[in-house]
Amino acid sequence: MKEGWQTRQLGEICEIERGGSPRPIQNYLSADSNGINWIKIGDATASGKYIYKTEEKIKPEGARRSRVVYEGDFILSNSMSFGRPYIMKTTGCIHDGWLVLRQPKVDPEYLYYVLSSDLVFSQFDRLAAGSTVRNLNIGLAMSVEIPYPPLPEQQRIVALLDEAFAGLATAKANAERNLQNARALFESHLQSVFSRRGEGWEEKQLRNFCAFENGDRGSNYPSKKARSATGIPFINAGHLTDDGLDLANMDYIPRERFDLLSNGKIRAGDILFCLRGSLGKFACVGDLTEGAIASSLVIVRPDETALNEYLIAYFRSSLCASMINEFKNGTAQPNLSARSLGDFVAPLPPLADQKLIVKELADLRQETQRLASIYELKLAALEELKKTLLHQAFNGEL
Repeated sequence: MKEGWQTRQLGEICEIERGGSPRPIQNYLSADSNGINWIKIGDATASGKYIYKTEEKIKPEGARRSRVVYEGDFILSNSMSFGRPYIMKTTGCIHDGWLVLRQPKVDPEYLYYVLSSDLVFSQFDRLAAGSTVRNLNIGLAMSVEIPYPPLPEQQRIVALLDEAFAGLATAKANAERNLQNARALFESHLQSVFSRRGEGWEEKQLRNFCAFENGDRGSNYPSKKARSATGIPFINAGHLTDDGLDLANMDYIPRERFDLLSNGKIRAGDILFCLRGSLGKFACVGDLTEGAIASSLVIVRPDETALNEYLIAYFRSSLCASMINEFKNGTAQPNLSARSLGDFVAPLPPLADQKLIVKELADLRQETQRLASIYELKLAALEELKKTLLHQAFNGEL
């Protein structure tokens, strides 16, 4: 350790208290604007430093069964995404998923940075290991050790980190904006495709150039008990991804159960569309030649006048999204039917134009994915640089 530095436990430099939860909490929530702020994990963000406001408030009698925290207090999540520090910029009450650190005998900004470092998190991680729901109690938190340099050195480290992190924040914001722009470029072009019209283009309902097949909903429908670890793929909405089917997490049914199904059996190249739950989610089955669909899905098979890839682009477009909004029912859990999906209207160009559109979109998608990959790598590098700076700071290397 650097000369003049010491090691102190958190319990030596802070008063640590646990939050409290009035139960049942529903009885203490208040819609009154004069209620007391009720601080939840959702009021903090992974990249935020301060908590300014809360979504919910509680009644004064609830506050008496909780723990009040004040502006300037540190609060530390002690369960779920445990070990993350935040500085209060308002007054409120914390539940028992928080610890509060008061009156630190250390520069507050220095304490924030050291609590944000892997040096401290690794101790939290080790101390909280071994339980199903990992959490930190007061005793564990008090035993965590931090480097404790003299105050002028703490302030010097804070000044260096403030400057460096401000630059990193600007670089991160630029990378995130560029990432968003790269993704938006493809979406914008995709939408423009379905606003075009050319010679030979027609407006058609899907039923005029697609066939639809529901999953088997009869007595042979595979219940959860009928499913197995191996066998024939049984596909539901959770298996649909932008890249096709999630075969790594697939459900299966025995061959004998599959053979009993009268419909809902897939063929290579089929498009699966979700009618309930994740409404509008879709995927192509690719080369998979055997499998059956859950009742929440429908198989869509375009005829020889439409390319699969063109129909997939349509399902991804805002035009399809507007059709979903128009045709979905108004129940608590909106859904579609194969019949209503057949009523969707789509522009249908000649096959030659479809091929050009599909190639154009594939080329643009490849380029935007390349750009997105670059910006994602840059964001990851910036996060790694933050960790490196914190590591250097608390090992006396700055």
